[in-house]
Amino acid sequence: MPETSAAPKIFLLSPASLTGERARQLLSPEARFDTALRYRSPEGVPIEEAFTFLSSLYFRGKIAYARHFVEPPEDLASSGVLVIAPGFGFVPAGWHLTAERAETLRSTPIDLKNPGYVEPMRQHAETLREALPDGTRVVLLGSIATGKYVDLLLPVFGDRLVFPRCFVGIGDMSRGSVLLRAVREDSELEYSTLDVPRHRKRT
Repeated sequence: MPETSAAPKIFLLSPASLTGERARQLLSPEARFDTALRYRSPEGVPIEEAFTFLSSLYFRGKIAYARHFVEPPEDLASSGVLVIAPGFGFVPAGWHLTAERAETLRSTPIDLKNPGYVEPMRQHAETLREALPDGTRVVLLGSIATGKYVDLLLPVFGDRLVFPRCFVGIGDMSRGSVLLRAVREDSELEYSTLDVPRHRKRT
């Protein structure tokens, strides 16, 4: 059954891809737009801004939705909105992406056979679990049809780990639109635990 409650709630956001045309624009040493210039600076650019540029609908929807509906425990050190960063584990949305860090992201395949991806993420998940009070929900905004996130997170968080039920069977663009509409309407989506079917049945 879908989960709805007033329990504390944090969000884990899957990363945007650092391949494709938008990534080439951002990473180009010739790029002159503001986000690219700050990305090339020693300080870098907040990962949420870089990923929103790379994924102007889906990641923009994820970050807007998470910021709107997050309800972190009072004593949690972070804001409760964390981004999965391959090679680094979980990072705050304001974590600065530099060229050096981007290279680590690009060179760390999201593969359960890759220790460089698995170990930091598992370590951060276990640390986060210990910091969360009982009943805190961990909402995954990312792929639930494959095991690339779920198979790492589910053993750590168990039935605390939930996802938007409407994500089943729809693509990234549709998910982005759904998330942004939920923010506009101030209408939070229903969540389900990972013991429900995560693929839409073919007819």
